[in-house]
Amino acid sequence: MQPAAVDSLAAEADSLLPDTLAADSAAADTSQALVDTTGGVGRLGRDLGEAAEAASQGRFDEAFERIADGLLAFAIENLLPAVLLAVLFWVVLRVVVGLLDRALGRASRVDTGVQQLILRFARVVILSIAGIVVLDELGVAVAPFVAGLGIAGIAIGFAAQDTVQNLIAGVTIILDRPFQVGDNIELHDIFGTVEEITLRTTRVRTLDNQMAILPNANVITEKIINHSMLRALRIVVPFGIAYKESPQAAREAVLAITEGDERLHPDFPPAAVVTDLGDSSVNMALRIHLKDPSIEVPVRLEYQEKVFEALRAAGIEIPFPHLQLFIDEAKAFEGTRLLAPPRPRPADDRGEDRRDPS
Repeated sequence: MQPAAVDSLAAEADSLLPDTLAADSAAADTSQALVDTTGGVGRLGRDLGEAAEAASQGRFDEAFERIADGLLAFAIENLLPAVLLAVLFWVVLRVVVGLLDRALGRASRVDTGVQQLILRFARVVILSIAGIVVLDELGVAVAPFVAGLGIAGIAIGFAAQDTVQNLIAGVTIILDRPFQVGDNIELHDIFGTVEEITLRTTRVRTLDNQMAILPNANVITEKIINHSMLRALRIVVPFGIAYKESPQAAREAVLAITEGDERLHPDFPPAAVVTDLGDSSVNMALRIHLKDPSIEVPVRLEYQEKVFEALRAAGIEIPFPHLQLFIDEAKAFEGTRLLAPPRPRPADDRGEDRRDPS
């Protein structure tokens, strides 16, 4: 080879050397970002690499020795402390969650949904810290993973907007407490008892013993009627009497059925009032208050029947709509059967015996 060609190849190699070094440096930086080469995982990786190199050269004894030494050092210096830390955090998790659960159970003013939210949050925090500490003890760089989780969280948030809205609405319901587990609520055409409040849905058991699962995002944007929030719940039982009847007599008849009912609230005495003068009846209503709002529906149905029986027993007429038609001029109907006088009924229809007596 000519000296000039040798010099040209040497110059080209010198020009490519910085690029190669830069690429190797970038790869090393990436590896360093993911794994701490001075930590347990990094040292174990180097030992395994050296063992593989020795095995490729036929030095199998040295390769096995490298692997054994690397695994033993990793187990003693990193794996064992990581396992001990994991056990320690597991004990801390059980103790902290247990203490919180007992403390929240004694706090009668804390809603069940809020209790579950606090307990779940405590578990997530402790498990997250435990994961970071254990990975760091193993020699894994945690910062890149945390950054990656943040980016993934943003992407998931955009992809699951409805779920995120329901979660935020669930937190709002738990903190604002428009209703609690066990309350009777009315939402749209749904009436029932709240069975469970989760971060995503609210479960309501209807009167038909069906479970209505409502997304929390819809619940917080609609009108909610809570029948159990106040200390007494009023029930209104409407009824009507004929115009010829006395409202006072009807009042006495229906108020008599409320006497001695211990389910009624003593601070709110029953009342029977006239609410409207209808086309065919004097409209009235019996108003009673319950001490226990959870029995609203059966008590309402019971008193509707009791009011009917009380009015009938008192001889008070319960009217139904009547229609009277007055015709001033009926020329158009002259000569028709509509205005014809009634014809006499045949003797047979009167039950008379028209047979010959002979």
